[in-house]
Amino acid sequence: MVWGLGAALYLIGFYQRVAPAVMTRELMMDFGLTAAALGNLSAFYFYSYVAMQVPTGILADRIGPRRLLTAGAAVAAVGTLAFALAPTPLLANLGRLLIGASVAVAFVGMLKLASHWFAPRQFALASGMALFAGIVGAVFAGVPLRLLVNDFGWRGVMGASAVVTALLAVAIWMVVRDDPVERGYASHNTHALPPGSEDHPPILGSFREILGYRNVWLLFFIPGGIVGTLLTFTGLWGVPFLATHYGMTTTKAAAMTSALMVAWAVGGPVFGALSDRIGRRKPLYAGGLLVLAACWSVVLFVPALPGNVLLALMLVAGFCSGNMIIGFAFAKESAPARLAGTTSGFANMGVMIGPMILQPAVGWMLDRYWDGSMAGGARVYGLDAYRAGFMLMIAWVAVSLTLILFTRETYCRQTV
Repeated sequence: MVWGLGAALYLIGFYQRVAPAVMTRELMMDFGLTAAALGNLSAFYFYSYVAMQVPTGILADRIGPRRLLTAGAAVAAVGTLAFALAPTPLLANLGRLLIGASVAVAFVGMLKLASHWFAPRQFALASGMALFAGIVGAVFAGVPLRLLVNDFGWRGVMGASAVVTALLAVAIWMVVRDDPVERGYASHNTHALPPGSEDHPPILGSFREILGYRNVWLLFFIPGGIVGTLLTFTGLWGVPFLATHYGMTTTKAAAMTSALMVAWAVGGPVFGALSDRIGRRKPLYAGGLLVLAACWSVVLFVPALPGNVLLALMLVAGFCSGNMIIGFAFAKESAPARLAGTTSGFANMGVMIGPMILQPAVGWMLDRYWDGSMAGGARVYGLDAYRAGFMLMIAWVAVSLTLILFTRETYCRQTV
């Protein structure tokens, strides 16, 4: 229950992360947005999310996940309500900014709870299950959200989401505890200092210390290509791409992208558990990247694929994207255990830099190659425009595949 409430906030965060994908037409019409402006609106979530990762990790080490998760859920509720009521793009951006900053605490808070409530050998599996919980939220932001938007409008649905998030803040404060000892159980964490301890190193000292380890740096840049590509496609541009160039309805296109997210949800725990079982991190991470690069290249650049082939490639790409979950255990084992929260925050910052950069960058490329076509008051982009934008995604995957080769294997043990 303790871990699950943290997972519930991560679920909501993921839901908010990809929700714009099924509301592109409504958002472009309501606010008069171009593709670049829509990409920027969506990316405001990631701007604040990324900026909060290192502070979140440091705060998790010092004040504990209970306070952090409660505050995060409360602010997320405020941001969601602001987004729902926004009369202008500026206020909508502000709402997205608040949402991203607040739900940024969820994943690191869950990892911090996992380091206390789960045995060390289960950490990678717990990380994978955390990803699974998040992607359940992404699935809710697919077909179910599209149907709700059809019936109640995007503003009504976002308003209801704000109420649910506020109730979660109350539940977290009442139930979650930082360590099992607060419930009368033995703790699995014997390395970390208790929240509030005066023996913690200075904040800047903690950050400088983790930056001294090569693996931590490499594992910062690598997952951006994986998650950036996946969330740029499923979280913003995949639905209009499939609707325009495969003639799908918005609902069917949302179902396709949701299937990709479900495959990602399955891949995370599988890669995490398999990595724990074989006692290796690097081979699975590299192998997943290789298959991922091949699948995305075909999906994005081979036109008019048969429907079953397209779906199969997307499912394999989604499943292999689950390999990024290994990176959190990989990074944690590559830096001092007492700085687990700071290390996890830094690693998660790298994850989110991918979509933060790629979503508006792809939108900018779409606008550059736009041929002037319009439908229902919104811009329609041609295949050449999507190819130009998606090339940026493929390039980052290729860089990630190269960088993983330079990491040092930890053999699933704390090396520092």
